[in-house]
Amino acid sequence: MIDYLRQLLSELRDPWVWFGLGAQGLFFMRFFWQWVVSERRKQSTIPLAFWYLSLGGALSTFVYAAGRRDPAIMLGQLPACFFYIRNLMLIHGQVVRRRRAGLPVTTPSTSKVWETGETTVQGSRP
Repeated sequence: MIDYLRQLLSELRDPWVWFGLGAQGLFFMRFFWQWVVSERRKQSTIPLAFWYLSLGGALSTFVYAAGRRDPAIMLGQLPACFFYIRNLMLIHGQVVRRRRAGLPVTTPSTSKVWETGETTVQGSRP
């Protein structure tokens, strides 16, 4: 047990470990922010920031895994990035479609939605 703790403490000297901890922290923030936004709205909500934090966390974790030469983590994170990117494309594509249809578009400069990072499914809010 003491040898295990010594080895664990010696790992903390490795900059890659700190990078990996930061990557995990970034990834964790997506859940934390989703919870905060949902509590504010009193309903389960996936904020726009969730997808950006997911992408940033997954890419950072992938870089960490590549630096540690860990294919299991690399293969777990890289495909997830495509899903996060696709969700962001769908969200931002909705703005383009609304513009083309002549419907009102919420932009970062005119909406509190962008200030808080909240997004909703079209038609879910009054």
